[in-house]
Amino acid sequence: MTLVKDVLQGNRLALARLLTQIENENEMGYQALNELFGHTGGAHLIGVTGPPGTGKSSLVNQLAHYYRNLLQGKPKRVGIVAVDPSSPFTGGAILGDRVRMRDLVGDRGVFIRSMASRGSLGGLAAATSGVVQALDAAGFEVIFIETVGAGQAEVEIAHLAHTTLVVEAPGMGDDIQAIKAGILEVADILVVNKADRPGVEATTRALRSMLQLAHPAPHIFARSEGLSFSKRKVGLIDQRESNPASGPDGEAPSLWIPPIQCTVATEGRGVSDLVQEIERHYQYLIETGEMQQREQERLRSELEVLLRERLVGRWRERVTEARYEQTFEKLARREISPWQAADHLIDWL
Repeated sequence: MTLVKDVLQGNRLALARLLTQIENENEMGYQALNELFGHTGGAHLIGVTGPPGTGKSSLVNQLAHYYRNLLQGKPKRVGIVAVDPSSPFTGGAILGDRVRMRDLVGDRGVFIRSMASRGSLGGLAAATSGVVQALDAAGFEVIFIETVGAGQAEVEIAHLAHTTLVVEAPGMGDDIQAIKAGILEVADILVVNKADRPGVEATTRALRSMLQLAHPAPHIFARSEGLSFSKRKVGLIDQRESNPASGPDGEAPSLWIPPIQCTVATEGRGVSDLVQEIERHYQYLIETGEMQQREQERLRSELEVLLRERLVGRWRERVTEARYEQTFEKLARREISPWQAADHLIDWL
């Protein structure tokens, strides 16, 4: 297929066309993914999630800029998949994340794709996994996946990304709200963005309390995590130590404790330290063998989603509308329960 060959050769226009076909669930797009799948598996997938208004897009912009221009060694090619919410009434989406990524305009080593959630829950769109695979096959070494920012239930990113950043900000809610949010449980790294605002200490303290509940060993928290601002506001002061779960002589840790990293994305402060934490987590995944395990779980999750979609699709093709309505009428008259109705429609096949 010419499209596949062009994508592998780095043709950006061909890649854009392929992503459109994937989003539109075009059969040619799926055929291209079949051929490209053998070329995937080389990218570091970084999920960025958190409540709306925490500065996720600005943070992704700074992280991508760092990987392209400030990272020691060879700059990495960066892909960005930004998912925006779709209107439940019109189905439209603003797709405005790239407005905050103007620093990356003109960089041929960066590819930004905005996509609408199209009604999917969990913070991602149904086609997000396919889009990420296409970018992976096209040779992008680091791929950021920015979720919708829907709130506490937005945990689907954990099944797709290797490293998940959960972004919080001071003043976004009370301490209990931060602790109870299920979204924090998927975090590999906790980021307190907009850390120049009042209340950053309270937010960091609430996050640390949440970590203590998950990892109650007292020695783990006998230190100050993340970054804090000096009272003179002369800049960020690094107060982090090495991951306390690390073994002697710097050997690979047996347990990853999510660090807390403070940033001011609009000014780029704290971004270099955040990149170090991301790279440290990546090395941890490789050294402990968890990278392979996460990749297998990611593929297993994707397979189960596809199975559900295909099975439901084939079921709808074979069950007549009349049969469905007859069963539903019995359900509406309370003659059968929803469970009996489902069993009846499945058994009829």
